[in-house]
Parts: sequence; structure tokens; C-alpha cells
Amino acid sequence: MRLKNTVAIVTGASSGIGQAIAIRFAREGAAVVVDYVGDADTPAATEMQIASFGGRSIAVAADVSKPEEAQNLIDRAVAAFGRLDIVVNNAGIEKKCDFVDYPLDEWQKILAVNLVGPFLVSQAAARQMIVQGQGGRLINISSVHEDLPMPTNSAYCSSKGGLRMLMRTIAVELAKHRITVNNIGPGAVFTPIDADVEAKPEMEKALMAEIPLNRWGKPEEIAGLAVFLASDEAAYITGSTYFIDGGMLRQSGSY
Repeated sequence: MRLKNTVAIVTGASSGIGQAIAIRFAREGAAVVVDYVGDADTPAATEMQIASFGGRSIAVAADVSKPEEAQNLIDRAVAAFGRLDIVVNNAGIEKKCDFVDYPLDEWQKILAVNLVGPFLVSQAAARQMIVQGQGGRLINISSVHEDLPMPTNSAYCSSKGGLRMLMRTIAVELAKHRITVNNIGPGAVFTPIDADVEAKPEMEKALMAEIPLNRWGKPEEIAGLAVFLASDEAAYITGSTYFIDGGMLRQSGSY
């Protein structure tokens, strides 16, 4: 158990990549705070899977783009488990639209969740970790699109590019407190949100042509990398993005 006796928050943990990370963290011994937005039954599937093998978790509703809710997320973690060691900023949204027609309110909403959210949660978490005096781990689920342009997705790409520089900057600032900060940059990972692509064979074929390994990634594969970065094995790793994309960044656009 590589995360035994640790406490972790995973934002957006009710489905997809966040759910896989929360479950894997619990299997590795962490007590997990399952952040979600929506009805009270939204995190039930994640909590049930964690409980099925005796893992520990609580669910906390928090819109990470709101300062008071981000702070409450950290406060609830500490109240329930006594400390905070790991945060995974996974919550994210996107909307595709031609740039010249992109609605300002949608742009602001995406930046609020994808970039302001990690800022607020990481800031509140870092303050708690500094008080504890034992270091910590901040991990952001970014995207290949922190580096790779994607037409019609300007807000999402901008949020992920900003997340890269947020990570790099605070990694330097927080290093003196033994708090490491890293990004995970997934490529095409199959989650429920991608069902529309899978349902269109030509669209999926075009996507696979951009990936040397010629398949979707799995949320569980992202979770494995997150466990490593959260563990003591990664104590000397900070300030970098770790892409997990089947080679997409090396091949995309070459056809």
C-alpha cells in the first residue's frame, strides 16, 4: 500500500478519471475525500466501490471555482481524517465552439472550473500542508492540450496551458515546504463523455490515426500514474507535466 496513512482529496471524483483515481488511492491505503457537484447520490458509485474493499472515504459537494467551497473541501477533509497529504485537481469541463462565436460566459465558466478551481483548492491545501509541516503532493489533471492546439476548443486549451504555468510556478514556491506540484497530461482517455465519438466510426478512426498505440487510454492507467506521483517514490519530482497519451503528442498532425 503505497499511500498508507495518507489523506487525499480528489476533485470531480464521481465519474471518469477522478473516480478511477479515488478508488485506486483508497486501494493503496489513502483515506479519500470524494469531491462532486450535483445531487447527493452523485458520488454513490465511487463511495460504494471504495467501501467494497474496506476503504475509507467521505463525499463532499464543492464547486471548486468558488473560494468558500474550495476552502470547505479542505476543512472537511481535515475534520474527518485529521490532516491532508494529497490533492488531485481533476474537476474540469469543456465546450467546443468556433473561436469567433465563442460565448464569453462559456469562456469564463471553463476558466473558472479548470484554472481558477485548481488555484483555489491548491492554495487552501498548501496552507494546510504548511501548517502540518510534513510536505505534501499537489497533482493536476491537465491534458495534452496544455501543449497541443485543438481548433474549436480555445477555452479548454487556454485553461490547460494556464494550468501548466500555474503548476511550474507554485512548484518552485512550495518546494521549500516539501510540497511537490506536478501535472498529468492525458491524451484520448475513454470516459462517458466520449461516447459520442465512439458512436461515430469515422470520427473515432480519425482520432486513432493520431495515436501510435492506436487505442483509447483507460482511466485506470491515469490512476496508476497518479499513485506514483502521490507516493514517496516521487518525492524528488516536481514542476513537470507527465503526458500519458499513447504517443499522441509525437504523432498528432503528421498525417
